[in-house]
Amino acid sequence: MRAILDFLLHRWLKVETLCERPRFADHNAETFGAVLDTAEKIAKEKFAPFNRLVDLQEPHFDGEKVVLPQATHDAFAAYAGSGMLAAAQDYELGGMQLPYTVEASANAIFSMASVSISWAMLTVGNANLLMAHGTEKQKEVFAKNEFSGRWMGTMCLSEPQAGSSLSDVATKAVLEDAGDALGPRYRLTGNKMWISGGEHEVTENIVHLVLAKIPDVDGKLVPGTRGISLFIVPKFLVTLPAPSPQPSPARGEGAEPIGTRVTLGERNDVSLAGLNHKCGWRGTTNALLNFGEGRFKPDGKAGAIGYLVGKPGAGLSCMFHMMNEARIGVGLAATMLGMAGYEASLDYAKQRTQGRPITGTGKDAAQRPVPIIEHADIKRMLLAQKAYCEGALALALYCAKLVDETHTGETDAAAEAKLLLEVLTPIVKSWPSEWCLEANSLAIQIHGGYGYTRDFPVEQFWRDNRLNMIHEGTHGIQALDLLGRKVVMDGGKGLTLLATKMNDTIMRAMHVPALADHAQALARALQRVGAATKSAWSTGNPTEALANATPYLQAFGHTVLAWVWLDVVQSLPAEQSAFKDGKLAAVRYFFHYELPKIDAWLAVVSSRDLTCANLAIDSF
Repeated sequence: MRAILDFLLHRWLKVETLCERPRFADHNAETFGAVLDTAEKIAKEKFAPFNRLVDLQEPHFDGEKVVLPQATHDAFAAYAGSGMLAAAQDYELGGMQLPYTVEASANAIFSMASVSISWAMLTVGNANLLMAHGTEKQKEVFAKNEFSGRWMGTMCLSEPQAGSSLSDVATKAVLEDAGDALGPRYRLTGNKMWISGGEHEVTENIVHLVLAKIPDVDGKLVPGTRGISLFIVPKFLVTLPAPSPQPSPARGEGAEPIGTRVTLGERNDVSLAGLNHKCGWRGTTNALLNFGEGRFKPDGKAGAIGYLVGKPGAGLSCMFHMMNEARIGVGLAATMLGMAGYEASLDYAKQRTQGRPITGTGKDAAQRPVPIIEHADIKRMLLAQKAYCEGALALALYCAKLVDETHTGETDAAAEAKLLLEVLTPIVKSWPSEWCLEANSLAIQIHGGYGYTRDFPVEQFWRDNRLNMIHEGTHGIQALDLLGRKVVMDGGKGLTLLATKMNDTIMRAMHVPALADHAQALARALQRVGAATKSAWSTGNPTEALANATPYLQAFGHTVLAWVWLDVVQSLPAEQSAFKDGKLAAVRYFFHYELPKIDAWLAVVSSRDLTCANLAIDSF
C-alpha cells in the first residue's frame, strides 16, 4: 500500500513541488514521508487490531451515556495526539501546514486500518467550515478546541421526514437575543437523523453544526431552501473567560495549548432520541437527536441554544464547504475499504489451493491442486479490484491536490482547479463508492463460502462500504448534480476544461506505442460523453434530460477513470518491474473490460429514453 501511495504522490503528482510555495516551504519529501510513517504506526497499533472488535461491540446507550469500546477512545487519543486533526492548519493553530494531499494520504491509511474508528475525521471538516465562515471568536472557541482534540464535531442536515431533501427541513431557529461574543443567539427546536458522532463520551464536548430555518415575520417557515441558516449548537454551553489585560503568549515554548481557556457550562437542550444500527460502520455512533424537547433547559428554558454562523439564510452555502470536503473523504474511505478487501483476497488466493491447471488435454487429476490465483477467473477478479481501487485512489489524490491548488496556487491556476473540482466532486464521491464496493463483492467471491463468514474480514469490508453509496448524497443526487448542474454551468466551461486536460493526456499517450490504442479509445469515449451531454439537453426539457442521469454518471465516471489510469502509467519508470507490469495490466483491463460499458449507459442518455420515468406506479 505504501509503495502505491509513494508512487502516486511523488512520481505522478510530484507533490514535493508544493514545497516551493511559501505555505509549505518548511516541508520536503522527507517530512511528508515521516507523516505517513507516523500514520502507519498508529494505524497498525491502534486502529487495525480493533476493527473487528468495534464491529461486534456496537455503541450502546446505558441509560445515561453512549458507551464505546476503550479501543475507540485510545485510537482517537493517538490520532489527536499525533497532530493529524490540525495537520493542514497554520502553525499558530497548532498545525503542521501540510498540503491537503498529504493529509488525505495519511487519512487513507487510517481508513484502510478501520474506517469505523476513523470517523473523527468529520471533526476536521466541521472545524474547517468554521475557519472559513465563523467569526473570530467562533474560530477561537470552537474550531481550535476541535483541532486540539479536546472536542469533536458533527454535521446535522438530514431529518426523519426530509432525508436528503433539504428544502423540507423543519428544524426552527428563533432569535432570542444579540448573544455575546459568540454571535446572535437563537433557540432551536427540531429533530436530526443519521448524525455520525452525534452522542458519545470520547471527548468532553461535541460541536453540532445544525441547519435550521429562521421563520418569517409571521412566525412561519418559508418553503424551499430560503431561510435555511447554519448554527453552532454545542452539547455543553461554553463559559468565555474574562478579558485578559495581558496579550496571550505567542505559539511556541511555554504557550498555552489552544482552546484551554474556555470552560464548559450547563448541558444544552440536545438529547439522544435513539441510536441507528447500520449494517456497516458499526463502530461509529450514529444518532437521532432532538433539539429543544425540554429534557435539558439551559438558562431555565426549553430550546437548544445555537449561535448563527455566517449570515441568515446562507446556511447551505456554508454547509457545502463541509459537504464537498466530506465527499472527497467518502470517496477515499470507499477506496480504502476496497483496497483492504483486495489485499485480503490477494493473500487468500495465493494460499488457498483448489483445482488443477487446464492443459491441452484437459485436467490431470494426478496433479496436485494449485493455488487458486493460478486460475484465469481469479486473476480477472483480482485485476478488476486492482483497477478499481488503485484508479480510485489516484482520482482521490488528484482531487486533493486540486484543493491545495485552489488554496495556494496563482490566481488563474487556483480558479482552474476550483472549476475542475466542481465537475469532479460528484465523481470522486460516487465512483469509488460504487466500484470499490464491487471490488469488495469480488473479494468475497474469491473467498468462496468462507467469504460470508466472520472468520475472514471481507464480509465486514463489504458491509462497511455499502454505506458509502448513500453517505453524503446518494448516487442519484450526485448524478443530478453532475448532469443537471456541473457539466452545463457557465456554458459548459467546466466540462470543456476537463476535456482539455484529457486531450493533453491523450496526445502524450499517442506517442507511446503501448498506449496509443488506449489513447484512441479514450478519445472516442470523450467524444461520446460530449455528444450524449448535448443530446440529453437538446430539447431543453429537464425531465427528459435527467431521466437517465445515473447512467450518465456511470459513463462519465468510467471515462474519468480511464483518463486517470492513462495519465498515471505515463509516470512509470522506464525499467521493468513487477510493480510496473501490474500497473500496465490494470490499464489494459480497464480499457478492455470496463471502458466499453459506457456505450450502453450513454445510449439511453442520448435517446432520452423515458422507460423508467414514464412507467405508471401501478405497473410495479
